[in-house]
Amino acid sequence: MVRIHADAYDSVDFFSDESLLPNPYPYFDHLRAKSPVLRLPPHQVMAITGYPEGNAVYRDSGNFSSLVAVGGPFPPLPFEPRGDDIGEQIERHRHRMPMSNYLTTMDPPQHSRARALLGRLLTPERRACATESMRRLAGDLIDQFIATGHCEFVSEYAKPFSYRVIADLLGVPGHDRRLFDVPRPPVPVGALDHAPLPEDPLRWLDDIFVRYLVERRREPRADVLTQLATARYPDGTTPEVADLARSATLLFTAGRGATAFMLSWSVRLLAERPDLAEQLRANRSRIPQFVEEVLRMESPVKSDFRLARKTTRVGDVVIPAGTTVMLCPGASNRDPRKFVRPNEFRLDRSNARDHMAFGRGAHSCPGAALARVEARISIECILDRLTAIRLSTAEHGAPDNRRFSYEPAYTLRALTGLHLEFAPALPQPLNSAEM
Repeated sequence: MVRIHADAYDSVDFFSDESLLPNPYPYFDHLRAKSPVLRLPPHQVMAITGYPEGNAVYRDSGNFSSLVAVGGPFPPLPFEPRGDDIGEQIERHRHRMPMSNYLTTMDPPQHSRARALLGRLLTPERRACATESMRRLAGDLIDQFIATGHCEFVSEYAKPFSYRVIADLLGVPGHDRRLFDVPRPPVPVGALDHAPLPEDPLRWLDDIFVRYLVERRREPRADVLTQLATARYPDGTTPEVADLARSATLLFTAGRGATAFMLSWSVRLLAERPDLAEQLRANRSRIPQFVEEVLRMESPVKSDFRLARKTTRVGDVVIPAGTTVMLCPGASNRDPRKFVRPNEFRLDRSNARDHMAFGRGAHSCPGAALARVEARISIECILDRLTAIRLSTAEHGAPDNRRFSYEPAYTLRALTGLHLEFAPALPQPLNSAEM
């Protein structure tokens, strides 16, 4: 692992330096020590590394637009900001920004209308109904590699599990699953080489969901896609199918992406900390707390972005209208003003759920509750079926010199590979009441 001396962080470009991929947290600590709201050259974004400051920006959609949420300073704004209120400029040029028709980049009132369509979909009742199917899926995936005593967890469990769960919930037909095997665009959102996104990177998914939604309007079924196809805006008007398809695309991509990242970080920690695995085996009720602390320690979102709509103050810093603001959930989640000994994993942390891994405010992740259920069920099944979980030294090196591969992006904190070794758990003997 490349280690950077603290004095050198001032010359590091967060948006292109691969040396920050293994461990960005000392860099975040360095920024926060200077100021929790700090302008970063060379792109002149305002980095938010403090908890109260990040919380304030997330909840203030009046002063901060989500127009630049996808890539931050890339591509640059298609206009030159003028004055202390650029709201009119934002709306006039919105269509020229990446993914401007998706919920992620919308602002109120458009965002409020679109978000209302999702509020009825991933309900507690639907999550409860899906619990047993998730358990069966987890068992089926583990069955495929348990006899070998090893696996590459990201590709053999985390990705297929998160993909199948959201596909099942949305009602994607089994015979159509091959359509979703199209590789992601070769340029990830927030690529370190700043390669531009394709003009419409999710269009292929939109087209699939348009077809499904048209079918559901014609022949309703008992699935989330039917609920989405028949949803109405709060004022009673009927959304265009294309708008609904973009909501389905967003649920699908978020559901299979961030959840897979979260599962990988969770299992990596169990492999590195057998004491934690034993604590959870002894008391399964602690698994939800474990998940929250993993989310605090390793937020799947490394950076999120807003554009200052109006000149405003955050903390002690004035942010001029037109400034790109970079929210760093992983940094805010390790702010010592909010979390005691923030760089330590503590299973007994009382305020772990205050983390910002799922955002805050109007743009908080609509699938957060589902992701938590997926993580809980996965960890329960893994602990039931696998023992002596450990990292492969052949792939990841010795404990004092580990090596991992990471998504080469400034927006995501994601492992691209996790090689595990383990022993299958012995079947539990039947008790007298079951015999």
